[in-house]
Amino acid sequence: MPTTRFRDRLEAHQVALYLGAIVIGLLLGAVLPGTAEVLEIAVEPSIAALLLVIVFAALAGGAREQLLGATPLLMLVQMLALPVLVPLLAGGAGTALFSPAPFVRALVLLILLPLLLAALLQRLVPALDLSGAMVPLMVVVLVAVVASQTPRALGAGTALLALVPVYLAFLVLATAAGILVSRLARLGVREARAVTFSGATRNSLVVLPLALALPSPLAPAVVVTQTLVELVGMVVLVRLLPRLLRDDARGRARR
Repeated sequence: MPTTRFRDRLEAHQVALYLGAIVIGLLLGAVLPGTAEVLEIAVEPSIAALLLVIVFAALAGGAREQLLGATPLLMLVQMLALPVLVPLLAGGAGTALFSPAPFVRALVLLILLPLLLAALLQRLVPALDLSGAMVPLMVVVLVAVVASQTPRALGAGTALLALVPVYLAFLVLATAAGILVSRLARLGVREARAVTFSGATRNSLVVLPLALALPSPLAPAVVVTQTLVELVGMVVLVRLLPRLLRDDARGRARR
């Protein structure tokens, strides 16, 4: 069918489309900074419609179905942990900055409502296949997020560059830990790839609405910087991980 062929073509070229979306977002934010406010409005609804990590796990041959079921739970745990971790790590300053209103808003709009909608669609229209929307949604998210935060990032100068090595180090260590845990648990190849991707990606865009609610103008730019490093890392892992976690005769994960 034409729709299926179009979806397959999108998925075959999605890495290039995502990188192109980042470039477009950077150029749009740098050349037309006045569009940042408008595009920022699109950030929340576009993120709510997308589970970022599933796209990359599917690209690398991960266990897409298991990861799809686990991702909302992981995101929910992340959101519930924020009110505890932020004051704990930042002390009194973190307690003063943290407000329950944006937390509750993000929890409802980005997790609970999408889960409810997904359950209703599965119940009412079980044959509905929305997989073809994943690539366009990712492109929309990247353009909106990058373009809306580029002016803030440029205003920060070189301050954000100091964070890049930290994010890269986490990505490398998390990937190594995922591979090690998968081998110790003797997981199958697809499950091992899903575990590794899930550990290396932190769903950082989920906390972007919270960062936007903070008084510091740099907070959203920090989240976007983390997201871009993570995204580039996922593109690399798409090519690298199948070589690190290969099939063998027993269907187990090994180098």
